[in-house]
Amino acid sequence: MDYKIHDIGLAEQGARQLEWSEMHMPALMEMRKDFASRKPLRGLRIAAVLHVTKETGVLARALKDAGAEVFLAGSNPLSTQDDVAAALVKDGISVFAWRGQSDKDYYENMEKVLAAKPDIIMDDGADLHAAIHSKYPDLKIIGGTEETTTGVTRLKALEKSGKLRYPIIAVNNAKTKYLFDNRYGTGQSTIDGILRATNILIAGKCSVVVGYGWVGRGIAMRLRGHGASVIITEVDPFRALEAVMDGFEVMPMEKASEKGDLFITATGNRSVITKEDMLRMKNGAILCNSGHFDIEIDVQALEKEAKAKREIRNNTVEYDINGRKIYLLASGRLVNLGAAEGHPSEVMDLSFCNQALSAVYIAENSNLPPKVYDVFQEIDEKVARQKLLSINIEIDKLTDAQKKYMSEWETGT
Repeated sequence: MDYKIHDIGLAEQGARQLEWSEMHMPALMEMRKDFASRKPLRGLRIAAVLHVTKETGVLARALKDAGAEVFLAGSNPLSTQDDVAAALVKDGISVFAWRGQSDKDYYENMEKVLAAKPDIIMDDGADLHAAIHSKYPDLKIIGGTEETTTGVTRLKALEKSGKLRYPIIAVNNAKTKYLFDNRYGTGQSTIDGILRATNILIAGKCSVVVGYGWVGRGIAMRLRGHGASVIITEVDPFRALEAVMDGFEVMPMEKASEKGDLFITATGNRSVITKEDMLRMKNGAILCNSGHFDIEIDVQALEKEAKAKREIRNNTVEYDINGRKIYLLASGRLVNLGAAEGHPSEVMDLSFCNQALSAVYIAENSNLPPKVYDVFQEIDEKVARQKLLSINIEIDKLTDAQKKYMSEWETGT
């Protein structure tokens, strides 16, 4: 078995981490039992580029139990948990990832998982899908999945160009993903990353959230819960109006850059904090990113403008710009994974149930036309019901009379 990780000697520690996650991912663990008996992925190879965390480890084990060979590379240079990578290798999963890998390592590891000639692709950000379409025309892919907003946006563009070669299920678009992972998961884990990197008091800070999608909503909600005053910057008039109605102050970045103590990007777009914005910021401003790639903050401009820089704490670099200090967390990469452990297992339970069931759906429906599909309703609802069942929550059911009323037009007031 081929693999490339930091230290196989960390496997025992990683196994304990996986055990902890398994205790907090009951819905996926229940699905694993079914997978182990049915083997719906028997004989298939899955290539995945995902954050190699303990939660991803539980997913990888579930796919293996379903009969698949799993080849896993990291989707972010700072997000791999080296002990988990080692434990997965011991489990017979081919892992190519370690914390601190270079950009060159990142793409080489991606090529390693593609060398396995996979049948199904799982991606986080769409770099793996993009590589297949640009460099590997001979690979015969049944279908794939995509975890993130950024990745789905890229794949929609690929579909629009007419060049999409295989069906892709947009896991990010499942209600049981974005309503919980994007909002509650990112909201909590972003705060966790900021506090681990800085240990600042959030209460009383003027905090600027750039973007008010589901990720931005979750972050803003958690910041307010910690006592911060929150400013939202947006380009979408509907989201901006929603932020106003939610009780947040809304203004352009040009104005917000002068007010903020803490800036968090959550857009999935590039250069949403520019050099000009940073030059307006007050002494001591803290910058971090919870979007996908490290392009939301113009780090190159920050590097160019700084007279000096130093790492003042783990994952916190101080930049001196004409006597003013600006602090960048986790190199402008995902702060919740670069400076913390990512989303809690309980919320990833939902997302990775969607991933696993979508992979099985692709395997069982191998003739889907090449399109980007939302997670199918039956999968989304199954995940929600399985999660409720796993935490002992019961809900009501429609009566026959209610079903009839909702399916007809004749009955009035």
